[in-house]
Amino acid sequence: MPQQAWNKKRERQYQHIKQSAKDRGESKDRAEEIAARTVNKNRAQSGESKQASRSSTNDMSPQRRGGKRSGRKGPKGPTKDQLYNEAKKRGVKGRSTMTKKELEKALGR
Repeated sequence: MPQQAWNKKRERQYQHIKQSAKDRGESKDRAEEIAARTVNKNRAQSGESKQASRSSTNDMSPQRRGGKRSGRKGPKGPTKDQLYNEAKKRGVKGRSTMTKKELEKALGR
């Protein structure tokens, strides 16, 4: 348990999210980071933390958001930023001026 301020419910939530991330193939360190960020955001939204950023309290909960911002295919697929970063890794020329559709086409999606 990374934080002393967490109660038993938050510890169970942390362990569950961490295990779920590991099952999806994330590294141990990445799984712990995902779990800690999710639990801390939930604590901030429910008023359990002393300090909370505006983005933590005003944004939708991590559970509700689900895969909306993930790279998996869905109704909207990956975001333009995710496509841009992939194009950058692949060295696609002219990516900075491309639209989301153009990026998808350049990446063969």
